[in-house]
Amino acid sequence: MTNPITRRALFAGGASALALGALAACSSPGRSSGRATGGATGTVSYWLWDSNQLPAYQAVAKAFEQQNPGITIKITQLGWNDYWTKLTAGFIAGTAPDVFTDHLTKFPQYSDLDVLYELDELEATASIEDADYQSGLAQLWKGQDGHRYGSPKDWDTIAMFYDKKAMARAGVTPEQLASLEWNPDDGGSFEKMVAHLTVDGKGRRGDESGFDKNDVAVYGISANGSGGDGFGQTQWSPFTGSTDWFYTNKNPWGNRFWYDDAGFQKTMSWYYGLAEKGYMPKYGVFSTTTGPDVQLGAKKVALSFNGSWMIGTYANLPGLDIGIAPTPVGPVGHRASMFNGLGDSITKQAKNPEAAAKWVAFLGGSTAQQIVGRAGIVFPARPEGTDAAVAAFEKRGLDVSAFTRQVEDKTTFLFPVTRNPADVQALVQPAFDDIYANGKPVSTLTAVNDQVNTLLQLT
Repeated sequence: MTNPITRRALFAGGASALALGALAACSSPGRSSGRATGGATGTVSYWLWDSNQLPAYQAVAKAFEQQNPGITIKITQLGWNDYWTKLTAGFIAGTAPDVFTDHLTKFPQYSDLDVLYELDELEATASIEDADYQSGLAQLWKGQDGHRYGSPKDWDTIAMFYDKKAMARAGVTPEQLASLEWNPDDGGSFEKMVAHLTVDGKGRRGDESGFDKNDVAVYGISANGSGGDGFGQTQWSPFTGSTDWFYTNKNPWGNRFWYDDAGFQKTMSWYYGLAEKGYMPKYGVFSTTTGPDVQLGAKKVALSFNGSWMIGTYANLPGLDIGIAPTPVGPVGHRASMFNGLGDSITKQAKNPEAAAKWVAFLGGSTAQQIVGRAGIVFPARPEGTDAAVAAFEKRGLDVSAFTRQVEDKTTFLFPVTRNPADVQALVQPAFDDIYANGKPVSTLTAVNDQVNTLLQLT
């Protein structure tokens, strides 16, 4: 995974948005009707971006080819920074893959541009059932027209990574980390813990007299940007979610955002205030390529919020004994995590769509999901795949219950899916960046919220 920090949280903004405009001019003028036909033979090209998962999917391809001797799978792995640019260019040039790993911030515009197959058009994928996957994941891949554009692949939640040895030196137990609570008034026991774990250049902790917030050696909590580029998934969403606030009026396909909500803005003021107090790095302390995992590995932070797709990365950090704690309980009495998932989509450029559909159906099936689960990289979308992943992590001595309990306890909220995500992001991201980087008041989100809602209601 070339840029795992933003794996779940990147929209097609800027130049990519312009490319999508060009793509609109090249896309087919109308949707196809009826199921595609054609013998399921030949080579199916498949793209993914996560290098950590490449070996697992090579094993999946081998198992598929054994069951389907007339089909060969050709896998291409591209780094995250190149993946979407090359995919969009491929749609325009006619060189897109047959099947690709898709993202919830992308498929709404790709489906609008008519470059994706409706999976219910294709025989092998027409029978995908929502109930076969973790609750809610499959529904997110249905467009406003009711058609499915992606087959669920995996899921993720958010938790806090830490170094067990460092916590022991600070006199902090796993039980204490697991019982933290927060509120937007004084931060609760969570803020007290973050203050205690923050240490200045002279060895004074953030909860001790004389602490110098302008000379911090170890921050209590890691930085990961403003969160404006992806709904704050690994930044502030565990806090806003645990107030029972949600982004839009409905999900999927909400047409009104709630960034103007007073409770949300109070939470954001508290969150960004952690940087002002010296407990969280301010903008620019670390480069944009120094992610939360690198910060923890360099022992510059004590707690590192991140997604379950990063478990293996943290576990491989040299010299650290990694522990994982759940997100803190919020003011309404429960903890919370965004529940997100990737999917596999078929492009209208697929040379043999029925062969591609067989591959996608296999990817979402029990056999493939258990192969991926046993690799111990991510949590596959099917429960049996999740169980295989949990067992694989346990064999490595990793307790991942902080991630899975959110799903078991139903303390998750689904990733918000809207139309025109690139345009929404183009409005929202600069506003959040201005708050975190330039100290603009959180109240500036109100005007931006009005712009976003106008955009959504006009489309």
